[in-house]
Amino acid sequence: MAVAVDVADLVERARDGQQRAVARLISLVEDAHPQLREVAAALTPHTGNAQVVGLTGPPGVGKSTSTSMLISALRAEGKRVGVLAIDPSSPFSGGALLGDRIRMTEHAVDPGVFIRSMATRGHLGGLAWATPQALRVLDAAGFDVVLVETVGVGQSEVDVVRLADTTVVLLAPGMGDGIQAAKAGVLEIADVFVVNKADRDGADTTVRELKQMISLARREVRGHSWRQPIVRTVAAKGEGGGQVIEALAEHHRWLEANGELRRRRAARAAGEVEAIAMQSLRAELVDLRGGQRLAELAEGVVDRRVDPFAAAGQLIESLRS
Repeated sequence: MAVAVDVADLVERARDGQQRAVARLISLVEDAHPQLREVAAALTPHTGNAQVVGLTGPPGVGKSTSTSMLISALRAEGKRVGVLAIDPSSPFSGGALLGDRIRMTEHAVDPGVFIRSMATRGHLGGLAWATPQALRVLDAAGFDVVLVETVGVGQSEVDVVRLADTTVVLLAPGMGDGIQAAKAGVLEIADVFVVNKADRDGADTTVRELKQMISLARREVRGHSWRQPIVRTVAAKGEGGGQVIEALAEHHRWLEANGELRRRRAARAAGEVEAIAMQSLRAELVDLRGGQRLAELAEGVVDRRVDPFAAAGQLIESLRS
């Protein structure tokens, strides 16, 4: 049985900058605590201020190192930074495999930085199912920028574009990333391209291929176009972080000027509401399974007494009744 929580006190302490309170709130979200609705209601009035930046790209491109570099650059500007590092799940425990990101340990004692690894727990798309709610916690807690680093599973991790205000796609030379970018459709999801490990051979080729793809497509919102900038970095040496921050700021201004920021956030809210509704429906469906209703309908389909669509309709009616 879940232990009751003083939600109001917890939210107040999180807003006062207490890291343990922030961590506790995210744990309540991940565990789908019975008081989750109360938590969401308490957080909502304090949200809407954080800039959300998604970082994605193929495995080995240096996402964690780049995230660490961006934290340093943002902290140099005096901004509080929250990080949600989405890790693949252990098939045994369901927990995050990489746990506390060793490449970000230099920021672990900084009170202006909060880093949380979250397990996908089988959720596809490169994000954990609880990511939107965890993001809400960090937003309400007063973090200026929230960096969401995805799993790094390649072509399936496009959910981040539905969550972030700005999506950064990282590529690196020597990994076939030009072809990978074309296949994965990252031209459509990227707001900013970062070519990391730019001190390696092939960096010029990667940049050239990106420029060719960008030249073929131009984003327009109410007559105003956005052409994705390409920033070269060497994250392991801390080079290029300032230029990435400048590109993020420029894109944020563009979003605000054209009403795109509100549109993206409305789409994010719609996705969050839909996901919560679907989760509730699945829970009700599980209850019906326990009541044998689904099994009975399945037997009817096997015996050809009812077709699958009619059976689904009856199942929906059972959910409504």
